Amino acid sequence: MKIIIRCNEKQKQEILTKKISNNVELVFTGDDEESFSKTIGDVYFDFLFDEKKLRILKTDVPIFISSVVNTCKELPKNCIRINGWNGFLQREILEIATNNHQQYVQEIMDTMEWKFQFVPDEPGMIAPRVIAMIVNEAYFALEDNVSTKQEIDTAMKLGTNYPYGPFEWSEKIGLKNIYHLLQKLTQQDIRYTPSKLLALEANNAL
Repeated sequence: MKIIIRCNEKQKQEILTKKISNNVELVFTGDDEESFSKTIGDVYFDFLFDEKKLRILKTDVPIFISSVVNTCKELPKNCIRINGWNGFLQREILEIATNNHQQYVQEIMDTMEWKFQFVPDEPGMIAPRVIAMIVNEAYFALEDNVSTKQEIDTAMKLGTNYPYGPFEWSEKIGLKNIYHLLQKLTQQDIRYTPSKLLALEANNAL
């Protein structure tokens, strides 16, 4: 099976830490849209999918896209959501949401020998939603001068045994990605309203 993957270098390195079946060939196209769409393969993963532009590079076959914010209901029917945020691809179990391609996903993941979990087709899936709220709360604490970014990161790692602190997560994932998700979640629940400092830093990073 030939897998065509559009991703950045960090995502590529995370993918390469995972066990790869001997029956699978991975072809990385970097961020080249044309190369990704024209390279012939059996399965396609677009981990650089732009959730604001919503441009699907493959429309004739099922495609895995890193769509943490937008749900399958908002995307073309050939799209399969996967949590491709930086820091999550190296996890043992991947989060996937789909309304139309459960059997296809099961067959592909079994062939690749990658563990996964179907999650509800909701904005934020599971882990990203949790991390986004933690990052937001950390920014509220920073606004209130509770502590510094470094101290909050250290306290979080020591207190919860998380691999990264909230500000380390925000740097790894990209603060604008977290801000985009919080904006979407706020439409359903005001508890996710982004802190003013987070919004300021995210907008300056755009």
